[in-house]
Order: sequence, then structure tokens, then C-alpha cells
Amino acid sequence: MPLTSTRPELAGDFGMVTSTHWLATQTGMSVLERGGNAFDAAVAAGFVLQVVEPHLNGPGGDLPVVLWSQADQRVHVVCCQGTAPAAATIEAFTDLGLRTVPGTGLLAATVPGAFGGWLTMLQRWGTWSVRDVLEPAIAFARHGAPVLPRVSATIDAMASTFVEEWTTSAAVYLEGAGAPSPWSRLRLTTLADTYARVVREAEAAGTDRDAQVDAALAAWYRGFVAEAVDAFCRTTKWLDTSGERHGGLLTGTDMAGWRPTVEEPVSASYRDTTVCKTGPWGQGPVMLQQLRLLEAVGLPDQLDDGDPAWPHTVLEVMKLAFADRDAWYGDPDFADVPIEALLSDEYTAERARLVDPGSASSEQRPGSPVGREPRMPEPEPVDVLAGAPRRGREGVGEPTVRKDEALGEEVPKVELEGDTVHLDVVDRWGNVVAATPSGAWLQSSPVVPELGFPLGTRAQMFWLEPGLASSLRPGARPRTTLSPSLALRDGRPWLAWGTPGGDQQDMWSLMVALRVLHGPRGVEQSLQAAIDAPMLHSEHPISSFYPRVPQRNVAVLEDRWPQATLDALRRLGHDVRIVDGWSLGRVTAVSRDGEWLRAAASARGAQCYAAGR
Repeated sequence: MPLTSTRPELAGDFGMVTSTHWLATQTGMSVLERGGNAFDAAVAAGFVLQVVEPHLNGPGGDLPVVLWSQADQRVHVVCCQGTAPAAATIEAFTDLGLRTVPGTGLLAATVPGAFGGWLTMLQRWGTWSVRDVLEPAIAFARHGAPVLPRVSATIDAMASTFVEEWTTSAAVYLEGAGAPSPWSRLRLTTLADTYARVVREAEAAGTDRDAQVDAALAAWYRGFVAEAVDAFCRTTKWLDTSGERHGGLLTGTDMAGWRPTVEEPVSASYRDTTVCKTGPWGQGPVMLQQLRLLEAVGLPDQLDDGDPAWPHTVLEVMKLAFADRDAWYGDPDFADVPIEALLSDEYTAERARLVDPGSASSEQRPGSPVGREPRMPEPEPVDVLAGAPRRGREGVGEPTVRKDEALGEEVPKVELEGDTVHLDVVDRWGNVVAATPSGAWLQSSPVVPELGFPLGTRAQMFWLEPGLASSLRPGARPRTTLSPSLALRDGRPWLAWGTPGGDQQDMWSLMVALRVLHGPRGVEQSLQAAIDAPMLHSEHPISSFYPRVPQRNVAVLEDRWPQATLDALRRLGHDVRIVDGWSLGRVTAVSRDGEWLRAAASARGAQCYAAGR
């Protein structure tokens, strides 16, 4: 079945930028036009995304980056995932009567890593100054950016919580007692002041660019930003998903002791492509496990949506790979993650034999690499969660497809969910960036009044069950879902891509990769057609976010799949759920294909854009 596309795929030889918001894309492209490189463009665009999509990411959030440096001739991963506070022990939570880390509020805050990550990338590989990359975000924050309908809906859904509980957020996001209307102007003036002060403190260090970046990092992690965060967590208490009011555990000392890390990627090959991902402190390797399993099981050279065999195989492989994620992934500085064994030929062959072409599995089946016994987390029973207070559960997330149906509840989808953003850049020199910023959503935690932004809630991804790979440990990184991808051909960067979407990121990104790699040659080169093609994902894995309840054997497909395929998947045993035909994922991508640079962006959500020449 031929793939069609909603938009033209961009091609040129100067530079390409894609992101989940057109203003960020245009900001990044303007940097390339003015002589900046891909790293400068990504940083400037990343800061703009914090302002124009504040319901999806913020200055207090976190960030993974996978990049190709032309100067270094290699792939790097920049881990900008903040760590758990020193006081964040399992006992600290259970002593409060908690059985899970709250999905909102201050207790779930980790060190805000996005700022440090962006500036570390700027300092090491970029060319622009701190002022250069922050000026566009400061301008949008001070003078206002257009309010997306989803931003308006999110603020409206949170309005009563802001007025009655999170009063510091009411002062920032509400007009009187109501939400700003769609396409009005949202000014984040306190955030603009925060970033302007960072620029002033950077430039007070002199004219040397490295000294300015160091001074900006000092202002954030050891200066006025850290001081405000410390005081806010120590002296205030706010309603969270527990239904109680709690302060935070994050301190200025935690922030001062944190640094982003530059790491080697984890990689695996599929056909003639090598895919590079983050380490197992993120879910990135789950993409690699899926690809290895699919190569072992085998897919047709060309994927026909009228053939139910291949989506069945993909759904079954997703279940196996994500079961391993839930059993084995965690911060490798604190947990013994057998990543080499999980990607080995022997283990892959063993796992591939579990894929039954004639039947869908409803079991969670983690494997036993090198004979080690897997240990899966145990989510709270549904009846316990159903008895939790309704008040205070607004703004939990990051599920793009909400799981509250597991509790038998009707919950508005768009208005309350958190999510993520994504951007990709390739420049004329051959540098490539894929980045997936997230966290610190306006609906997830109250605003720190002196700074104009909320903290993140990534610690909700830890388990308060000892002995797991992703158990809560002071100083550990939560096993995040954020998962940019970069692929090589013949040792050179070929494709960078990613999407928002919580647990589903490495399902939707996988689907795009398969569409590209299994199309006829003309279609293979069409990123846009691959992104626009019908999507699917599995709800079978344990959710990384509240309420963390898996939906065993549930397969979610857009309604553009052929009816015969949907019926066949049901006969194979999948619990098929149909959603709107343009609702799963917001994938963006750039590629370096021969002499041309290419770019594409999803039409889903009507705000992702690509730009280039």
C-alpha cells in the first residue's frame, strides 16, 4: 500500500530544523541563517520551546540529547537528567504514609537538568554566546507568545487548583480567575526577568565565551536560582496527588553538586543502519531491543498495512522489549543493568522464539539475560488507586494516552495530561542534534514565584520498592521515558528523529523507522510519508506515570488502518482500541541523504513544523 503525505518533505543543502512548535523551528532556522551551527540552533530553539509550550516542558525540566559532532567525528549522548535529592530515600516517603512518589508537587522534584544540558552543549560544541541563545526566549516571554488552544485548555482545567491551592501559579497563568483564551498573548515576565538576570551575570564574568557560560551555570546551580529553589522547597507546602500538602526535598546543595554528563551511546544495527540511543537511565535501549527482535523474527521487505502479520509482530515485540525495560533498566551508576546481554545475539534469538505468529500474549514476560532472574515492579492495585483522593490528582502525567480508564474514571484527556517536546537540527557542516526536552509542566507543580516557573516531577518514575533497578536512591537518575534517536549509515549520520509521548516514544519512533527502512526505494526516502502513515502502540507495559497500571494486551491503532487489519488483530487476540486517525505521536525528523538535507514534521496536533533551505 503506497504511503501518502500531508505536507511536502523539505530538501536542501544549507540546514534543516524541525520541532513540535513553529516558533521554535523558526528560531532555530534563524540561528543557522545567521551563521550559527546545529548546536547553537538547538539551544536557542530549546529555550523557546519552554516559553511557547509551557504545558509540555519548562526551565525546571530535564533533557536527553543524542548528537553527531562533525569535529569529533562521533556520536555523543548528553545526559541532562537531574538526579534525586540526597534526602530522597524510600523511607522519607514511606514515613509520610506514601506508597508511591506523588505525580505532582514538590516531593517529586529532581535537579532541573535542562538548563545545564543546553549550556553544556553550547559550550562544548556551539559558537554563540549565552545572550545570543537566550534572547529569543526572553523576547517571547516578555512580550508574549500566542496561547495554543491546548495551553488554554490545560490552564482552564487547572484554574480552580491554581486559585484554591497553587496560588503562585495563578499569579502567572490566570487572567483574573480564568484561563487566557486561545490565541491570546501569554506573557511570562518573571521568567523573562530570570533569564535576563542569567545573561547579566554571565556577561559580568567578562568577554570570554567559556567564562560567560560558566557564570551562567553558576547562577543557576549555585546562585540565585538555586537559592530560590532551596527556599521554596524548604519553606512551603503544596497539594499533590496524595491529596495532602507536602514540601520538597530538593536543596541548593543538591543543585550545586550536579553536572550533566557526556556519554557514549548505546547502539545496535538493523539492516544497513546503526541506531544510537541513550543508556539505560532512559528507555532508549528499548528501541534497540525491538529492532534486534524484529530482525530476528523477520518483517517483509515492504510493509503493507493490509497485511495484519507485521503489526501483530511489532506489537508482540513491543511487549517483550518493554517487559525487559521494566525489569532491568535503571541508572547504571546504581544498578547492574546487563545491557550488553540484553542486546546480544543469543539473548535476542531466545526472546524472538516467544513471538507467536498466531496469537497475542497477555503476559508480562521479562527475560533472564545471562541467567539472571528478572524482577518486575508491582504497581498499586487498582482498588487502592481508585480510593485515592480525587483532589490533587490534576496535572499528573506524562501519558499521552491517559490510563485513568483503568480506575473506571472519566477524565478529560488533553486538558490534564503532561507531555513532552522534541527538536532535530542538521547544519551544512554535517552536525546533527536530536533532543527531547520535557518536565516541569505548568500543571505538574506550583510556580517558584521569584523565578516564574515550576519544578519538575520526574522522581515519580522511581519505585518505592527496594531492590529494583529503578528503585528510588539518593543521587540516582530516574529511568526516564525521554528518547531521541540518531541513526548512522556507513558510519555517517543519516537520520535524527523523535517524538513526545511518554512510554510510547520508542513505539511511535520505531514505527517511523520501520516505514522508512521497509519502503520501496522512492518511498524509503520520504520521511514525511513515513511520519504521516497510520500509527499504533501497545498499552501492555507498566506505565511510567501515575497511576502506573498496565493495560494488558491493549493495542491502540489510528482509525486509518484498514478495517480488515483491525479485525484480524482482534482475531489474533489483541484488545484493539481505535482512536482518531491523526492522534498518535508528534514525530519530527531530519536526515542527511546523499547530497541533500531533508526534514519532515508530523501533521498531528497541527503545530509541528520543519524549516530549511
